[in-house]
Amino acid sequence: MDSVFDELYQKYHHDVFQFLFYMVRNREQAEDLVQEVYIRVFKSYNRFEGKSSEKTWLFSIARNVAIDYFRKQKGWKERILEKFDWSSNQVKDDHPIPEEMAVQREEIKWVYKCLEYCTVDQRAVVILRFIHDLSIAETAEALGWTESKVKTTQHRSLKVLKKHMETFYRREEGSSEKVRVER
Repeated sequence: MDSVFDELYQKYHHDVFQFLFYMVRNREQAEDLVQEVYIRVFKSYNRFEGKSSEKTWLFSIARNVAIDYFRKQKGWKERILEKFDWSSNQVKDDHPIPEEMAVQREEIKWVYKCLEYCTVDQRAVVILRFIHDLSIAETAEALGWTESKVKTTQHRSLKVLKKHMETFYRREEGSSEKVRVER
């Protein structure tokens, strides 16, 4: 079992960490949750039937760990509402992206920032489909959903991302034009 566990950890720990980091948006918390995922894997590996790939099984466990984390937080919905600035429709970020995790391209930063506007389910679908390159079937399996639900959630999340990316783009265009006029 130790060699199988080590192999699973070496093969997928970065993907699991990245998934959890995007879900909880806090490096230390994501590291703690990765440990919880592998504790659950260690305890339940003998029940793994192989009906899905190990990767989708791990993402399924990681998603459940993230959901448990959100449920355990007292008043997490209220804290999310407090962070929402109703006048400007922006969510304040108390935990900036760590430098080593930041991607230089502006478009990727915008997508990452816009993930804040997605629901937890929408965020999970975007991360699994586009960051971890899982198919619709694999994503459905990892989330315990139907393929239809994954497609619908993906469609809705892409609409949310597009809307907010266009808003960011217009702001950037407006600020750059303003600078040019002032010079």
